[in-house]
Amino acid sequence: MPTKYKRILLKLSGEALMGSQAYGIDPAVVEEVSREVAEVAKSGVELAVVIGGGNIFRGIAASAKGMERASADYMGMLATVLNALALQNSLEKMGVPTRVLSAIEMKELAEAYIRRRAVRHLEKKRVVIFAAGTGNPYFTTDTAAALRAMEIGAEVIMKATKVDGVYSADPMKDKTATKFDELSYIEVLQKGLKVMDATAISLCMDNDLPIIVFNLTSPGNIKKVVAGKKVGTIVRGKK
Repeated sequence: MPTKYKRILLKLSGEALMGSQAYGIDPAVVEEVSREVAEVAKSGVELAVVIGGGNIFRGIAASAKGMERASADYMGMLATVLNALALQNSLEKMGVPTRVLSAIEMKELAEAYIRRRAVRHLEKKRVVIFAAGTGNPYFTTDTAAALRAMEIGAEVIMKATKVDGVYSADPMKDKTATKFDELSYIEVLQKGLKVMDATAISLCMDNDLPIIVFNLTSPGNIKKVVAGKKVGTIVRGKK
C-alpha cells in the first residue's frame, strides 16, 4: 500500500469505542478499528495512538456536577488506560506488536511515558498507544494528542470522529450545516469550530502540524488518509 506519511498520530475519542451503546466498550467496534490500524501498521507506517476516555468517564462533566476538577480529570485519565488496554489486546490478537505508554506510572499495566523510548518503539514498527493524557489535570486528550505528535515527530494528526469532516454547525442537529474541505488554524479558532480544543489547535498552529478530521465509521478511511487521498477536512496553515 503506497503511503503519503511515514509517521502519524491517530486520535481516537473514547466515544468512538462505544458503538451504539450508551457507554462502555463495544468489542466489535474495537475489533473493527484494530483491523484498520493493523493494516496501516503492517504497511510500514509508524503509528501512534492517543485515545480518550469519554465512553467511561468525562472529567469536565463530573466537575460541572460538583466534583473537584483535578480529581475528575484524573479519573478521566484512568478511563483512557482502560481503553488503551482494550485496543492493545485487540491489536496483539491480530499479530501487531504494541506498547502502551502511560503518562501516569502504573508499571504492572503499562510502560511509563519516556519520549525517546516511544520513538524507539515506533522505529521498531510497534504501534504505540499513549494513555492517561498528558498526566496533568485541566488538559484534554486533544492537547495530549498535539503534544505527543510533536514530541515523536509525527507528520500529521489524524482525528477520527463520527462525522465525515468539520462542519459549520452540528450536522446531526442542523440540516443547513456545510462541510469544509480545508481550514486554517486561525479560521478554526475564530469560528469556534469543534475540531480540537483551543490549546491543541494553538500547539498545532505554532508548530505547523496538520490535522485531518475524518469519519472513523466508514470502512477503509484510515487507509485512505494514510495514502494521501482526500478524505474529511484538513486543518493547516495557509500557504
